Amino acid sequence: MAPWSGRRSSRANPSRGCDRQWRIPKRSSPSRPELRGPKQRPEGEPQEPAGPPPEPAPRPRLLEHYEQRVRSKLAQQFGLKNPHQVPKLVKIVLNVGMGDATKNSKALDAAVAELAAVTGQRPVVTRAKKSVANFNLRQGMAVGCSVTLRGARMYEFLDRFISIALPRMRDFRGLSPDSFDGRGSYSVGIKEQMIFPEIDYDKVETTHGMDITLVTSAGRDDTARALLREMGFPFRGEAPVAVGG
Repeated sequence: MAPWSGRRSSRANPSRGCDRQWRIPKRSSPSRPELRGPKQRPEGEPQEPAGPPPEPAPRPRLLEHYEQRVRSKLAQQFGLKNPHQVPKLVKIVLNVGMGDATKNSKALDAAVAELAAVTGQRPVVTRAKKSVANFNLRQGMAVGCSVTLRGARMYEFLDRFISIALPRMRDFRGLSPDSFDGRGSYSVGIKEQMIFPEIDYDKVETTHGMDITLVTSAGRDDTARALLREMGFPFRGEAPVAVGG
């Protein structure tokens, strides 16, 4: 009998040798691009537009007016040496409250569509933070919608609001100069949404108002009032400043 050499042959376990011998390698994709075929675009993805790239949108007229005239005038009026101390417009918040949104969901959908048409931005549906038994309100129910505008879209909306929407208000005699909150923010309430030209009269089912809040970096009411006055806000008892084209 031959002495044991310490090596185990594959004949003792034939299945192991077979697995090692007949293992099928995975098929790899061809390296050459001409053999791969055309690249398929996922469903729902927009196709790339053909032709030259679109031209960039022009800067808002109100933003140009602020940078060329308003900023230097405010710095001279209040003696501001640092350009970062000059007040500016930070954001505009539009809020629509729908008390009957819990009973009539179509009215809330119409308010969302109208606010999106006015601002050019999709609104966010606001929900109740806590339950109130007297109003049959539960936490999480939809009670309205809101939009926060910043940047170029904010200046474009403010320009349309001052030059087009406010003159269409019924018996308009100017905005109240006392609607500041003490920290440089100004709020104005609107009773009807039909003052905006983007709203179609034939499609309006219910009339609702909205609250518009302009948040500035002034921190004080006097500097915020001067900023809005130079931006063309028609305050009551004052002649509005003309905004150059």
